[in-house]
Amino acid sequence: MDNLAAHDNPSGADKDAPLKEDIRLLGRILGDVLRDQEGDAVFEIVETIRQTAVRFRRDDDPKAGEELTALLHKLTRDQTNSVVRAFSYFSHLANIAEDQHHNRRRRAHLLHGSGPQAGSVGYALGKLVDAGVSQDTVEGFFKEALISPVLTAHPTEVQRKSILDAEHDIARLLAERDLPLTPKERQRNTQLLHAKIATLWQTRMLRYSKLTVADEIDNALSYYRITFLREVPALVEDIACEIAAHYGNDSAGLHNATYLQMGSWIGGDRDGNPNVNADTMRHALTRQSTTILDFYLDEVHALGAELSASTLLVDVSPALASLADASPDNSPHRSDEPYRRALIGIYARLAATARELGLGHILRKEVGHAAPYLDPELFAADLEVLADSLRANHGAVLIEPRLAGLKRAARIFGFHLASLDMRQSSDVHERVLAELFARAGVEDDYAALSEERKIALLQQELAQPRLLYTPYESYSDETNGELAILRTAREIRVRYGSRAIRNYIISHTETVSDLLEVLLLQKETGLMRVSAGACDVMVIPLFETIPDLQRAAGIMSEWMALPLVASVIEKQGRLQEVMLGYSDSNKDGGFLTSNWELYQAELKLVEVFEARNVKLRLFHGRGGTVGRGGGPSYDAIRAQPPGTVNGQIRLTEQGEIIASKFSNAEIGRRNLELLVAATLEASLSPHATNGAGAERLARFEGVMAELSERAYKAYRNLVYETPGFTDYFFSATPIAEIAELNLGSRPASRKSTRRIEDLRAIPWGFSWGQCRLLLPGWYGFGSAVSGWLGEGERENKLELLRAMFHDWPFFATLLSNMDMVLAKTDLAIASRYAELVADASLRERIFKRIAAEHGETLRCLESITGTGERLAGNPLLARSIQNRFAYLDPLNHLQVELIHRRRALADNVDPRVNRGIHLSINGVAAGLRNTG
Repeated sequence: MDNLAAHDNPSGADKDAPLKEDIRLLGRILGDVLRDQEGDAVFEIVETIRQTAVRFRRDDDPKAGEELTALLHKLTRDQTNSVVRAFSYFSHLANIAEDQHHNRRRRAHLLHGSGPQAGSVGYALGKLVDAGVSQDTVEGFFKEALISPVLTAHPTEVQRKSILDAEHDIARLLAERDLPLTPKERQRNTQLLHAKIATLWQTRMLRYSKLTVADEIDNALSYYRITFLREVPALVEDIACEIAAHYGNDSAGLHNATYLQMGSWIGGDRDGNPNVNADTMRHALTRQSTTILDFYLDEVHALGAELSASTLLVDVSPALASLADASPDNSPHRSDEPYRRALIGIYARLAATARELGLGHILRKEVGHAAPYLDPELFAADLEVLADSLRANHGAVLIEPRLAGLKRAARIFGFHLASLDMRQSSDVHERVLAELFARAGVEDDYAALSEERKIALLQQELAQPRLLYTPYESYSDETNGELAILRTAREIRVRYGSRAIRNYIISHTETVSDLLEVLLLQKETGLMRVSAGACDVMVIPLFETIPDLQRAAGIMSEWMALPLVASVIEKQGRLQEVMLGYSDSNKDGGFLTSNWELYQAELKLVEVFEARNVKLRLFHGRGGTVGRGGGPSYDAIRAQPPGTVNGQIRLTEQGEIIASKFSNAEIGRRNLELLVAATLEASLSPHATNGAGAERLARFEGVMAELSERAYKAYRNLVYETPGFTDYFFSATPIAEIAELNLGSRPASRKSTRRIEDLRAIPWGFSWGQCRLLLPGWYGFGSAVSGWLGEGERENKLELLRAMFHDWPFFATLLSNMDMVLAKTDLAIASRYAELVADASLRERIFKRIAAEHGETLRCLESITGTGERLAGNPLLARSIQNRFAYLDPLNHLQVELIHRRRALADNVDPRVNRGIHLSINGVAAGLRNTG
């Protein structure tokens, strides 16, 4: 693997020299481990495969393709898995080196005093100061804001926690090498790296049993321990200090602000996942609470060791003295150490709280009995007593190292850690209410009613004091299960606080009745009190398909006009959230149309909400891949239409992207800061349309509407109207293997069919990424642009497109994301997957069409941007992608060979073949990162 590691693109050598050195080091060690564990023969096979794959790419050599096929075909099953593992692990190790290099470059930027980095909060504040935005406005923004990344689990999640832990250790050791080490310390570091990489090699990369929701919950919680528990409070403090530095006045109220909060769907998202129920919701909150209380207990214990101040030397406040006196600690050795005694008391109360909330084992037993905290505010108040006493008695310098961060954590995370969203499909709600109405004798066939009659009936029922449900009737398992979930939500809110569950997402929202149904179900389970016009859990529509997005503004206008709903929204602080689905709209209408319809829907929603004087909070259901709305969050948020952010934003962090963003604390901190900075800029920057006046912007939007219509037709024609396309997709991608292997707790398809309409958008996009076509991220653009240009006035139109690229952030971001996807797309690799299609005529017909659209898309993009080089504006990413091909290409070739074997074996598949495919999926996803 040392040869493999040395195969780097020489461009940008000065900047990337440390990165290349790290990759060579990790590659050399992996090569040594491979020789030691598997023997020289396997090592030589790996090298031969790599060299042949490089020749296949570099020379577009058909002979190399034939050699590669013959070489892979000869491998034994054990050899195949060893080779796949070697390239997969190198893919993971290269990611670690790249993350370390990003951290290194960022620190160098800060050390050289080059000013705030683009994307930092300091950079955003500088722009706002220059634009004349006042400190009061900035502080007001942070006091009212909610910025919430929401972690979700999906069928493409491929990382095991054991692998994450081992890779975290390797990252730490690699970062250590940037410190001044003695020769002996460096040798020791290398030995430890060798040991960790050997451990990685001997650790099972895959899950051999079906992943459960509990596994997904624990997997997500590992990122809290790595990143969120410390980095979220630290970022909040740093932002308060940045504001003070830019404006010259301390922002006292922002040091303990709670605008940055975590959310989760894992354990509460029931849409299409039969494994999520009331028990998984309880388990999710128990595990979340255990995680945060473990953290609090550790921090309070550490504070007890650190705050050793003696009353023989310093005074304390009366409140601190009272807190110490209330402690169960009566040791004479600590009689003059009130902070320690107070902390022992706090620890005892936390331990009692932890036991009450389900923590089975507490590592350090408390000194004595104490009453549990009724809520996290009381815990935070006790910590404030410590801080006030230190501040008043020459101990202010002792607050920041640990106590200040713990205070902020208590306010941000509470005892619940993250808000758990509930999500279910509107179809399920309709079935449940149809049964309740029928059993209660109110309406025999609710589902058959017109929309108008449904709305009337639901409003009528919401006004009734009685319930539809009775314990003396029998109901279906589905109805009992759905009602149990909502009752459990009520219990959880009482147990863990109101922030534990506060949102209910309705998938496939198509009508106003879809929203009213959830209000009625909340009334049935004690979550809504009609007499008070208050609802505990916000009802949030999710608009997913192209038609849904087009109807969104009309539905919300009608919804907010209902008197009962107006009362509920008033109690919500005149705030209403709307979720927009990027994945399904892309699968439904293609990349260009999805982005355009989302943009249009947002603008129309702004108009509707402004007319009602209601604040709009958008929840962006962005996936990891560009085809699912992914790409850089910072650019995406800043490119949002004016009026759509306003300090309120939630967005999903999905599947394998969570690992790439948050498995390294420093990288995770940077991603959180990008999110806050982008929200700040998008909310407060003067909206001057960035060089495009209102009239010009209207012209830009008119062009986009025309391009969208053309792209939609091209995409729909290929995916939904071309005979045999479904067969091609299921043969030329690993979708069948993804669906059958243990990649997540959620089924890959909503129904047991081969219809693309029923396939989940996530595995749809993931499959195209695996075969290196990444079709959802670009298809239709070439047809749209070339068709429009071909209708006359080509040069004038081309100049207009170039102006859109330079002056309109929405269009620039669209093209930037597509550029990144095209940089990772590889038609030569994709052609090898096409060979998996048995019908030669079908294969040639569809692949030829895809290839033609790809070529047209590249030509159109190059004409608009003025460059034929991919990622010309982001050379760091361009080099990163180029450097990946040496170990990514062989994984794709191996995956094709393994799929050939699996499908040939039919029902007699050797488990080693399945493992090999799964390993290759893991490695390709790691190599592609945000387009995996």
